[in-house]
Amino acid sequence: MSNFFSFILERKEQILSLLVEHTFLTMLAIALAILIGIPLGILITNIKPLRKPILGLINTLQAVPSMALLGLLIPLLGIGTVPAITTVVLYSLLPIVKNTFTALTNIDENMLEAARGMGLTKRQTLIKIKIPVSLPLIMSGVRISAVTSVGLMTLAAFIGAGGLGYLVFTGVQTVNNNMILAGAIPACILALIIDFIFGKIEVAVTPVGLLSNGKKNNNKILKVIGVILAILLVFTGISNIFKEKKGDTIVVGSKNYSEQLILANMVADLIEEKTDLNVERKLNLGGSSVVSSAIQKGEIDMYVDYTGSLLLNILGEPLIRDKDEIYNRSKELMEERYSLTLLNPLGFNNTYTIATTKEIAEKYNVKKVSDLAKYNEEFVISPTMEFVNRDDGLNELSKLYGLKFKSIKAMDGSLRYSALKSGDCQFIDAFSTEGLLKAFDLQVLEDDKEFFPPYNAVPVIRMDTLEKYPELKEVLAVLDGKIDEEAMIDLNYKVDKLSKSPEEVAREFLVSEGLIE
Repeated sequence: MSNFFSFILERKEQILSLLVEHTFLTMLAIALAILIGIPLGILITNIKPLRKPILGLINTLQAVPSMALLGLLIPLLGIGTVPAITTVVLYSLLPIVKNTFTALTNIDENMLEAARGMGLTKRQTLIKIKIPVSLPLIMSGVRISAVTSVGLMTLAAFIGAGGLGYLVFTGVQTVNNNMILAGAIPACILALIIDFIFGKIEVAVTPVGLLSNGKKNNNKILKVIGVILAILLVFTGISNIFKEKKGDTIVVGSKNYSEQLILANMVADLIEEKTDLNVERKLNLGGSSVVSSAIQKGEIDMYVDYTGSLLLNILGEPLIRDKDEIYNRSKELMEERYSLTLLNPLGFNNTYTIATTKEIAEKYNVKKVSDLAKYNEEFVISPTMEFVNRDDGLNELSKLYGLKFKSIKAMDGSLRYSALKSGDCQFIDAFSTEGLLKAFDLQVLEDDKEFFPPYNAVPVIRMDTLEKYPELKEVLAVLDGKIDEEAMIDLNYKVDKLSKSPEEVAREFLVSEGLIE
């Protein structure tokens, strides 16, 4: 517990910043969901032919897995706050629309008859009778949506929108429970606060005649809560606006694991130190497809990728074994197809590997990938979900080596390391420079048939960005060949095992190499 509190104190500024982001995104999503959901509920109450299609669509959206919906929105809306907020709003509509519809269609008919007898029009009846009487049930739907929005908004970090999900996802990747809790606990507290506030609003808007004994309808409470919510929304909005730097800005992106975070921070620090340009970090994005889509759309200016991944998965080209040839071919095609170019390699090859515990390797005498063929259907493998579906991944590897596992339990991030340690699987895929290989003291199998191509790390940058800011090439050239495999393993180890932040590790390396002061 003391370690957790020490972690909180060390990262208090980052946690507070992410909490502000999370609050702003959540409040904005809730506001939009209310503005869309309540009118929709009123609409389907009055126009019967629209009920089934609208409710059917909303129910269908609710059934779509959140990650799947987010993935579908990325090609349409890109990365950042827009798709994140859109996803949360779509998931928040069901309780609001259904509660609004249910409340308006279950009003006492005698009350409505009395309204007609008094000569009220349909519009007057809606405003003066139906909505006031329905508000308690409508607000209960809003309250449910508001609380669930806090949890759903953690997905925002997956596409670079920030929020507390950044800590949760990073903690999962690095087996850092302190980091997971640092993101999860503030999110839980925020959810409880929002539930409390909307609970008070629910009581405040309930007509006096509908209140239970002992409860008071105090409009002053509603006014105070309204002011608090308005101040909170404005404050968080202003905080986010002022946090964005003005002027020429380079947006640096990264994928969602330690090495990518370290390299992205190195690149960003160098640009900040050596130029007058501002740098915006959009880090911890999803897999290759998310980052590739972002740079092609101009939502980020640069990131670090790997030659093998670029050639096989982004460009869809045949495998090349020679590291120089694969680099030249990838650079040529990236420029031709996507107006992106590659800078010089950073110096290390982060190829895929198959790893297991040293106990299993010794017990079964498994030293090479081909040795696995002797034990077909005896072992469980837990690869990353991306590795299962890549052309240079599990399927083609199994064909070449004649492998057939007992079961394939795909999982992302450090979860597969935990599964290996607990005995739930016997083999995993890993990157050769991952710090967790060292942290868990694993045995890496030799790729004796040379299935995996070279994966040399290279900065990828938009050609129009480089044309506008040609000084970037010289600034980043100081990293050419600067990081070998051993150095990268040590850097990853500091994050994955020693719980240092990627920002701290990146800066320490640059300072130690004399690249920045």
